[in-house]
Amino acid sequence: MSDKTSELAVITKAKDLCSYIMTVTQKSPKHFRYSFVSRMQNIALSIIENLYRANDIFLKKGDSILISHRRNKQREVMTDLRILGYFSLLAMEQKCILPKQYQIISEMIADCVNLLVAWVASDKRRLQP
Repeated sequence: MSDKTSELAVITKAKDLCSYIMTVTQKSPKHFRYSFVSRMQNIALSIIENLYRANDIFLKKGDSILISHRRNKQREVMTDLRILGYFSLLAMEQKCILPKQYQIISEMIADCVNLLVAWVASDKRRLQP
């Protein structure tokens, strides 16, 4: 098992979010499992994938192509977090997950968004000419 302390905080939080999504959606009604429940699970996995992809782009000042590529991956994560938030709301409205589970997911998404925003800001500060 890998050491979580060496990872970005946003990746660690996203993994926790993904794990929670997988756990709560396992108990969803069968008629939702192949529609938006599987989409929620796939988006949660996509968030982690794109965070790793963004983090693996090593930036240097003045390398605008790599900077742009990392920012695009970070934007994809932000969009996926928003979509996951909506799908979670829909899942609660359809009685697929409990209101408390939706609240926990929303809080976890907010944590990820805040950490992602901080990461983007850190990149901008570090890469200013």
